[in-house]
Amino acid sequence: MNGWTMLFYKEVLRFWKVGFQTVAAPILTAMLYLLIFGHVLEDHVKVYDTVRYTAFLVPGLVMMSILQNAIANSSSSLIQSKIMGNLVFLLLTPLSHWSWFVAYVGSSIVRGMVVGAGVFLATAWFTSISFVAPLWILTFAVLGAALMGAMGVIAGLWAEKFDQLAAFQNFVIMPMTFLSGVFYSIHSLPAFWQGVSHLNPFFYMIDGFRYGFFGVSDVSPWISLGVVCAALLVVSAVAMHLLRTGYKIRS
Repeated sequence: MNGWTMLFYKEVLRFWKVGFQTVAAPILTAMLYLLIFGHVLEDHVKVYDTVRYTAFLVPGLVMMSILQNAIANSSSSLIQSKIMGNLVFLLLTPLSHWSWFVAYVGSSIVRGMVVGAGVFLATAWFTSISFVAPLWILTFAVLGAALMGAMGVIAGLWAEKFDQLAAFQNFVIMPMTFLSGVFYSIHSLPAFWQGVSHLNPFFYMIDGFRYGFFGVSDVSPWISLGVVCAALLVVSAVAMHLLRTGYKIRS
């Protein structure tokens, strides 16, 4: 193995060794969301004419789990290494900033996809799910996990303690995730809040991902793909710049 593959392997092994916490717990949380919201709102909420609410909810929960676990993987790894002081050992290696980026974001994609697959297998039993466009499903899952992995790198480099990282997740990531259409179609919102939702990149990730299952969505999947790719390029460029300059790493 070369440098980046060793770091990638180390990051995958890090979350896999505590899989009960990093994989099983998010799956259980998603199942509880499905059981509660699906049971309460199944007969009261109508989204698309041909899609039951529980079926509509499953892709949203899967994508939400992918996004939350992808950002948690890279951000938690970096903040732990900074606080414990073992990040200095990576600085002694000849790894380039590209190697850091690929390893941290790549492992975040793996964790997000593993958790997402687990959530889907656990929740698909409760309803019938179709696969209209599997390529769209895979595309948005990978791009969404990569975007959140890169954002996790930024958050992990910026935060100096766990409190700051928790604040970033609770006051930025969590609201954007829950206001992205996981539990509802934005067409059910007033016009003002529909406009606000269109400013949220998380909405496009979830809406494009859901299109792959049902063939219907709130906006065109091509628009969603363009927004997600643009957001990924911007966030990745920022993360790469911070890694290249050693932001809060070498001080």
